[in-house]
Amino acid sequence: MTSPATNVANVAAGCAAPDQSAPLPSSVDLAKETVITGIVRNAEGEVVGGAYVRLLDGSGEFTAEVVSSPEGVFRFFAAPGSWTVRALSRHGNGELAVDAARGVNEIALNVATA
Repeated sequence: MTSPATNVANVAAGCAAPDQSAPLPSSVDLAKETVITGIVRNAEGEVVGGAYVRLLDGSGEFTAEVVSSPEGVFRFFAAPGSWTVRALSRHGNGELAVDAARGVNEIALNVATA
């Protein structure tokens, strides 16, 4: 059984995704896997924690969502190819097209009000 504090932390995070700023597990083979990772920042360049970061496939269909860490970090494991990463936050929204290859694909995702 989990403690109430653990449950509160999971609810506060908004989803059950792993800690986005944790190091990649040693079992990840970057020669075979594709990782899309980055930091969400606002118009002033400050990190945005708690942003909802979505991964959309090449046709624009929703694939996954994580909440950025307090340091603004997010991470997706995906297949190589064309993706869109979209962030929704209290600081505004942002979107970036990504052509991901095997290995780590680092991006910067900026959000701003329209």
